[in-house]
Order: sequence, then structure tokens, then C-alpha cells
Amino acid sequence: MTPDLDTNPLLVPVSELIDYARVEPAHIEPAVRHLIEKTRTVIERVALPETPARWSTLIEPIEDSSQALWRAWSVAGHLNAVVNSPELRAAYNACLPLITEFSTWVGLHRGLFGQYRKLRQSEEFALLSSTRQRILELALRDFRLSGVELEGEQREEYARISDQQAQASQKFSENVLDSVDAWILHVTDAAQLEGLPESVKSQAQEQARERELDGWVLTLKMPCYIPVMQYAHDASIRQAMYRGYATIASEHGKPELDNSTLIEQLLALRAREATLLGYTSFAQMRLETRMADTAEQVLAFLRDLATRAKPHAQRDLAELKAFAAAELGMDHLEPWDIAFVSERLRESRYAYSEEEIKQYFTEPHVLKGLFHVAEELFSVRFEPLQAPVWHDDVRVFNVVDTQGVVLGTLYTDLYARQGKQSGAWVDSERSRRRTPEGLQTPVVYLTCNFSQPQGNQPALLTHDDVITLFHESGHALHALLSRIDDPGASPFASVEWDAIELPSQFMENFCWEWPVVRAMSAHVETAQPLPRELYDKLLAARNFQSGMQMLRQIEFSLFDMIIHHQAQGLSINAVLATLNTVRDEVAVLFPPEWHRFPHNFSHLFAGGYGAGYYSYKWAEVLSSDAYAVFEEQAFAHEGRDRHVLNAACGQRFLAEILAVGGARPAAESFRAFRGREPSIEALLRHSGMTTEALSS
Repeated sequence: MTPDLDTNPLLVPVSELIDYARVEPAHIEPAVRHLIEKTRTVIERVALPETPARWSTLIEPIEDSSQALWRAWSVAGHLNAVVNSPELRAAYNACLPLITEFSTWVGLHRGLFGQYRKLRQSEEFALLSSTRQRILELALRDFRLSGVELEGEQREEYARISDQQAQASQKFSENVLDSVDAWILHVTDAAQLEGLPESVKSQAQEQARERELDGWVLTLKMPCYIPVMQYAHDASIRQAMYRGYATIASEHGKPELDNSTLIEQLLALRAREATLLGYTSFAQMRLETRMADTAEQVLAFLRDLATRAKPHAQRDLAELKAFAAAELGMDHLEPWDIAFVSERLRESRYAYSEEEIKQYFTEPHVLKGLFHVAEELFSVRFEPLQAPVWHDDVRVFNVVDTQGVVLGTLYTDLYARQGKQSGAWVDSERSRRRTPEGLQTPVVYLTCNFSQPQGNQPALLTHDDVITLFHESGHALHALLSRIDDPGASPFASVEWDAIELPSQFMENFCWEWPVVRAMSAHVETAQPLPRELYDKLLAARNFQSGMQMLRQIEFSLFDMIIHHQAQGLSINAVLATLNTVRDEVAVLFPPEWHRFPHNFSHLFAGGYGAGYYSYKWAEVLSSDAYAVFEEQAFAHEGRDRHVLNAACGQRFLAEILAVGGARPAAESFRAFRGREPSIEALLRHSGMTTEALSS
């Protein structure tokens, strides 16, 4: 290596943790170029016909060389998402075409494909473990989905399409981030902030000071946007915020940040990719790697759910309108009134506010409570680790078993800030792998966008924030507690996309259990746990407007599946028309004509969920039914404080779901845990969508 490469922190052995404090944008491109060439050389060697097609001479050398590349690229992508800067963005974008070209080259490599087929047809295949057999079968499938069997101009076109899709998705994501970061509402009249919690006003004042402005600055970051929509008495403030959020990265803002053309481009590229590979639509192609078989099956599933949910949603809306008219004198509800009136109705019906609940959920105590749940269920501990990080907000933990053996490393980055993508997600920097040198443990990032601590006060979380944290912890535990020694069968590499949300949605359920809630709550001033009376109100409100919430998710899922189940791309007008058609079919709430939801739908156009958003509802059927096992066991404990932290059930869930990763189809893992096929009944019960609930 050259001297520069010798000191590049992205090129340390994969067995070592990255020194994030030393990573600079200038390190990214040299590291990526070096690792691509190194891996390319190995692939060219093992792809030669004279190289024996054995696991040890084919798969392992590729894994040895490529894991360093994908670790470096994962770090670059993560930093680009959480500490974005012009320099970092430029470095990432310079490497994106290199990575795309390399990935496409691998997928189209006939010599390598031939070697994989040769191993599959050899006598050694029968001697491989079932996990390694599955890895090989999935690799052959992915080769075909990567266009390896294409010829001539179609091969070249496929390579161009791959590069163009990667570039368009990245630009879509950048436009969303830049639109959110650039938008502010400067308020100088304190009366306009009436109703807002003091913590939100304090943060808004700090935002103004940072910009050297007087008064307050409101932003579209979730810790500001959501409470403004819920609590601001001034409808004009709510309207301005609503319009700002509803038109992110659209033609209603800066032209250079308009995602309209990118949406058209991505849909056209995806449809063409599917055609090249012999599929009738992008959705049909994507479902090759999912539990669901066809787009028609998914559409039927969603429409069945919509039929069950719509009566509940219609009742939710009727109650909201009646309350607004009778109690608030609002005979007509505008879209920016919905969250505000809903919060007033919640307060009236259940005699609590989200702001009141929030005082009991300090981030340190909630995190401690989350770790306790994992310890009780899965017999692991989270031990703080001193390690270099990319921002002062980040904390690091080693996950250890009962013997003190390190199973993996978790980085948490929980607060919203400038230059950080919105939302919450989990990424894996390094997968579990057993090598001759020993066991390489996984490294996982858990990222959220909660309110920041204020002065000496810890960050306060809403109950929705708590649910989000538990949700993402399920993804993290899936990777951290895997017992699969081959990265090709790791959870994030091979679990079907419509099952990947099973562990995350499963973990959400514990946020509603009294022993768990009590243990992880401590009032920010008194340190007292959440009172039982307040918990009972929270629990009673669990399914508040659940009908409208479920229809909203179904609306997004139907829209996604329909626009991707086309033989060719759609114009932006056709995309918006499709969304309106879906709303006419399933929705009870209808936004203004100028609303541009697709332009900010990063899940679809920048996050890998294209033709896959239905996965949230599909996996929720699995997760609800899986959690019902814990409920069934808890029924043996009569009384109000049912015991759901059942270690025996937790160990079964660990053994049959988390630990096996993608070593077998997700349907088999679910049946192994539940003992039968999944049932939708638990989801309907958890959502309060029973016949009895509708008639009450």
C-alpha cells in the first residue's frame, strides 16, 4: 500500500473497529478504489475455469476480499446520512458510480456465475451444510436477477440502468435532506406559539440564535414539526408548517430540489430493468425475493385489510368531526387541523396529553428499560464501550452473553440535527463470520431522530418515540444475536424483505406492557415511575384512531405496488393520479391538490422499499401472531400485571427467528416458532378491529 493507504482508517482489518474520529472525506475515495481493485483481482482469479469450484476456493476468497470493501462503503454511506457535509457528499457521490459499476460487473460476470453453477452441480454440494446450500441457491438466483444471462446490447443497457438508478436514488435522498434543512418558519410574535410545549419553544429559540435571528425558528425536523401540528393554537402556523412538509422536494420549492423528474426516471428505469430480465413489471421481479408470490396476492391482502379497517376509520373520522364541531366550534376541518383536533380529542377522552406522558420517558431510562427487556428475553447485556464515534451524540455498547462473551457491538445515534437524514433506521457495518482466525462479531448502527437534551435535562421521548426505539432495536437484535457464521445467510443479507420487519414490530408490543413501561419510566423532575392511572389511560388510547392509521399505511402500500406493477414508467401526473385513485378506494382523509407526498417518500425512491412497502403490514401479521405466544403464556398469571417477559418464550424466539437469520425461508422460521401458519386475528385484535370494538 502507498503511505496514504497505510494510514487510511477505512483500511484497518475488518476485525478492528473503525476509528471514526479519524475518518475524513478525503479517505473515502482512495479506500474504495483500492478495495474494489483488490476484490476485482480475487474474483478474476477464482472465476477462471481451472480454479477448483469448491467452497474453500471460491466462496471464502471472495468473502475475505469483499467484506473489507462493503464495510468501508457501509461506513461512507452511514456518515453521509448522519453527518452530511458538502465534502462528505462529494466524496460519497464520487464513489457511487464506482461501487455501482463494480456491483454490476460482479452480477454480470459469466465466469463467476459458471463457477457457482459448477459448485452447485458438484458432489461437494451435498456435503455442505443446509445454510451453505441455501447461500449458494440464493446467489444463483441473484445472478439471474443481476442480468448475468443477458447478451449484447441488453447487457450493456442493464449496466447503464444500474448506474442511473443508483445516481437517481442518491439525488432523491439529497433533495429531501436539503429541502428539510433549508426550510424554516421564522416567528417573532410569541402569541403565535401559544399551546406549544416549553421544550419545543426552547428548541425553536435555540434554532433562531444559531441563525443569529430574534424570536423563534420552526423547522420540518420531526421533534419540531409533530408537536407544532398537535399543539399550536394558531392555525396559520399549522398551515404554514403543513404546506412546507407536504411540498418537500417538489415543484412548489426550489427547482433544483424538485424530485418530480427523478420519480419519473426511477419508475422508467425499474420497469425497463424488469423487462430486460423477462418480467412483466418491477413488482413481479421484486417478488422473486419475497415471501409473497405475486403482485395480485399482495393487492388482495391489502384490499382485504382495507375492507376490515375502513369502517373503523370512518368511525374515527366521524368522532373527530363531531368533537371539533361541539367542543372547538370547528365545523370544517382543514388537513392541518387533523393532528391538532385529534390531540384535543385524545386529551378529552382519555384525560392525558402526549406532553404529560413525555415527562416520564427520559432517553437514558428508556434505553435502560429496553436493555432490560433484551436481557430478560434473550439473556444478553449491553455494556458501555469507549470507542471513537462520528458525533458527540453517539454511544457505543458491547452486547455480551451470560458468560461475558462479546456477541456484537451497537452504536446508537438518537437525536435529530442539521445534516442528518430524517427517520429511524438500522444498518449493519459488519456481519457475524467465523474464520480460521476466530469469530468476527457484528457491528450495528441504530439511528433515530429524537429531541435533543436541553441544558442539564435529558432528552424526553414521546411514547411514539419509545415505540420507534423498540422497533429499531428489533432490527438491531436480529443482526446482533444471529448465530449464523456465514455472512451470505446473515439477517440483512438474505431474510425476505417482507419478513425483515417481524423482529422490529414484535419488539413494539412490549411498550404496552405495564411491568415494562413502569420499569423504563422515571419523571424528569421527580424520578417517579409513570403512575398506574396514567398508564391505564395510555393503554385505553392504544387504538385511538387505529382505523385511520391502518388505512394510511394501506394507502401507501397500494400506491407503491400499483405504480411498480406497470409494464413501463409513469409520468409524474400519472403517479399523482394513481395516488388519488388509491385514496378514492381506501382513504377517509384527503389532502389538498398541491400535496406532494411521493416527492418525500424516501422509502420507495431512495430506501429499497420500492414494490415492498406492503412488507410493514405483511410482517405485522407475523409479528402480532408471534407476540400472541407471549400473551398466551401470560394468561397463566391472573391479575393486572401479566408477565410477558417470559424467558422460555424469548429463548424460543431467539432460536427460531433471530438466531437463524436467513439460513432458511422466513415462512419455515415462523412455523418453527408458532407451530402453524400465521393468522391475521392477532393483528386485528391488537389494532382494536374486532366486531365487538366496532359496535362499542
